[in-house]
Amino acid sequence: MTKSVFFGALATAGLLAGAASAQTLAEVQERDTLRCGVTTGLVGFAAPNETGEWEGFDVAICRAVAAAVLGDGSKVEFIPTTGSTRFTALASGEIDLLARNTTWTFSRDVDLEFEFIGVNYYDGQGFLVRKDLGVTSANELDGATVCIQTGTTTELNLADFFRANDMSYEPVPIETNAEAQQQYLANACDVYTTDASGLAATRASFETPSDHMLLPEIISKEPLGPLVRHGDNAWGDIARWTLNALIAAEELGITSENLEEMSAGTDNPEINRLLGSEGNLGEMLGLSSDWAVNAISAGGNYGEIFEDNIGVDTAIGLDRGLNAQWTDGGLLYSPPFR
Repeated sequence: MTKSVFFGALATAGLLAGAASAQTLAEVQERDTLRCGVTTGLVGFAAPNETGEWEGFDVAICRAVAAAVLGDGSKVEFIPTTGSTRFTALASGEIDLLARNTTWTFSRDVDLEFEFIGVNYYDGQGFLVRKDLGVTSANELDGATVCIQTGTTTELNLADFFRANDMSYEPVPIETNAEAQQQYLANACDVYTTDASGLAATRASFETPSDHMLLPEIISKEPLGPLVRHGDNAWGDIARWTLNALIAAEELGITSENLEEMSAGTDNPEINRLLGSEGNLGEMLGLSSDWAVNAISAGGNYGEIFEDNIGVDTAIGLDRGLNAQWTDGGLLYSPPFR
């Protein structure tokens, strides 16, 4: 997809966003269901399990917001979106929240008129290859065929990387991760490129993951996060502070196991304000005083969500890295609850 087509799609979504309703909270409460846009299927981040129930790292964000607003993390309708359809779905009001490994960029924030409510995963674009391809660096990919999802930042990053390194490539356009996996395994492309976390999740689903490797180069910054429409500040505040509540809970030592005990009151004023035993933060959001308790109870704090879905003990096997708390050398940091 060319840049002109890509930004044309952005302009269309931007016009729709400007026309969308700014009453999302009231609509969600009246509907008694949160409509959350997710990927079409990426194990560890958002995919239906054997019984058809959606689960994953991004899914947990949707459930936390639903719990904060409706008191029940199961009150979510998950709407699969592709890289090409996700922005139109949000701008048109088909979904209330997009939580779909989406990179925070200038044009999406400003031109598209969306509002990113924070970063839930700090990532970067990488390359997945078969070991028998015989390369150990992305700088050895001159002339390669590359599977790449259309309508994404990875298209532009890929073009920039090959141009900067005076190399050529043949793009193999795909719409979904499932299609990319199928094409890659069928040898229709030498390389699959997307966010490194997505590549790790894709490789984990292969019959023999050890036959494939992620090359060492990370060629971009990909701060991934949920987003809402511009002009609906109250709804944006709820989504933003729900994510912050999950991050702060980990830093403050609030877990799914001690949540009930801590919500009764502690010696720490920050914990008390967050969990509603002190102050009126819930009232400020238009929610109940236990909104954060509900959000955390839906899937645990940020660290629990990470480890349960994509951590080192899962098939995805990701370490925290930049996604560790700031106190542990990472970038995670919540503004204060006061």
